[in-house]
Amino acid sequence: MIWRLESLGHLVTPVARLNLAWAALLGLLAWCSWSGHEGLRGLQVLMLALPGWIWLRWPLQQPGWRWLRALLVTPLLLMFVLDAAVRAYLRASYGALPDSALVLTAAANTTPRESLEYLQAQLPRLWPVLLAGALVLAATLALVGGLQRQAQPLRRPARALLLVLLALCCLGYASKPWRRHHPAAFWPRWAGTVETLRSSWSDQAAQREQLLAQARQAQPRFLGQGPSTVVLVLTDSVNRDNMSLYGYARDTTPQLRALAQEEVQRLLVLRQAWSAEAATVPALAGLFGLGERRAPTQHLLALARQAGYRVWWMSNHDDIAIDQQHAQLADHVEMINREPGRSTSSLDSELLDCLEEALVDPQPRKLIVLHLLGTHPHYHQRVPQDFHPFDAGGDAVERQLESQGRPRWLREQRQIYDGAMRYHDGVVAQTLRLTRRHVPSTGHGAWMYVSDHGQEVGHAANHAGHSPTTEAGYRVPALLWRAQPLFAPEAATRPFRVDWAAWTLAELLQIDWQGMAAGRNVLQPDYRWQPPLLPLADVDFSR
Repeated sequence: MIWRLESLGHLVTPVARLNLAWAALLGLLAWCSWSGHEGLRGLQVLMLALPGWIWLRWPLQQPGWRWLRALLVTPLLLMFVLDAAVRAYLRASYGALPDSALVLTAAANTTPRESLEYLQAQLPRLWPVLLAGALVLAATLALVGGLQRQAQPLRRPARALLLVLLALCCLGYASKPWRRHHPAAFWPRWAGTVETLRSSWSDQAAQREQLLAQARQAQPRFLGQGPSTVVLVLTDSVNRDNMSLYGYARDTTPQLRALAQEEVQRLLVLRQAWSAEAATVPALAGLFGLGERRAPTQHLLALARQAGYRVWWMSNHDDIAIDQQHAQLADHVEMINREPGRSTSSLDSELLDCLEEALVDPQPRKLIVLHLLGTHPHYHQRVPQDFHPFDAGGDAVERQLESQGRPRWLREQRQIYDGAMRYHDGVVAQTLRLTRRHVPSTGHGAWMYVSDHGQEVGHAANHAGHSPTTEAGYRVPALLWRAQPLFAPEAATRPFRVDWAAWTLAELLQIDWQGMAAGRNVLQPDYRWQPPLLPLADVDFSR
């Protein structure tokens, strides 16, 4: 048998093996170009990668020149391979390009430690990708090494073809729209954009002063009488599809369901709530900027302060972007999380004492913002170590996931996520109880709970995490409570947008200002719903 294989090997001549390696390397570069780019752009990137391949194909007799060529061509080709791998991963996981707002914002808002934590968390999904990447890199090195040994002269047609290809490549390098996609040009520019974005967050004092000045110009006024206490509970990564309050099969929110039955017409559960973003930073920018994300002319916290409210910001996040854009506009800032990175074990329940301290403060008008980690990945870090209410599995949810062909690791992630939801339910319910307990006896009290975005945990894809490409990334809970007056029952059926939440919160605060848009307040009879522009097709906003 060994003799036969050796005989077959001798049938393949050295020239044939070199031609096969030459074709294989060309195929590898073509795969890299179209796996990271689409359509015509893939062809453009291939033209940018071809000069290295052409140089390898050109015969060189001197060993010294061949070694120099290998030292120059190998990193060039590996650059395209790595570029394609990163792009393919981002497209498969998030449906995003490296220079999309989603990726740029996440990169600017991530520390090196958080990056390591992310890689550790994604390792169960990443190891096949890393193994495939290692094989591709090894294949590239082997092909380059194999082609290095060839020195056969080219025939005239082959030489002419290579010269034509080289001329086309030169045109590609001369074109700026083509050249900017070269990895050597793209990634340094990308890093500069990330650093510029991060720098713009690090010192926004001037922008905050401008927002305060614009709030003064809008002349907000308090319409109520007596003291007023309003609590805004902002949470992270909560999908309402995983809340039994919204009909989920697992009993993940028993305390909120009990409060909804107890506080009929005072606790309003908005059944069709949607975020306009699938990530925290742009979602909060839209909420506090009254729907304007990039250059808001007003900020809700600045308006509330100008109307006479004392503002507290209490957070379990360690987040420079949110701190600079929003928290520093408050009068009092309390950041209980001292561990950078979202894999921190700091629990949201630690904020409850802070909330009660603010509630008993004698200030007559108070707006208290609680920013929770909610059910943000890593899910198991959102609960105490011995809290695992759904690990037994075998229930209707488990059977449904199995029937959908969801892998075991994803079913386990759903159990952990639902456990985090159950714990989160207790924290959120307690914030409402505390608010209700400390409402001024002769004044006004209100409470709002909303998530910045949703979370995909096997709802429409084999994915656990943020998801801009599925509805689960945008489906969120939204609850309102106030002592008086009672809510109109029909408000519960109106669709709701997180980036319009400030208009509803303004009513709970009992303030108005020049330029108020009552049509964006879900509590008003003349509310005019407009679906947010999501990067999805055929979204059913009625559920």
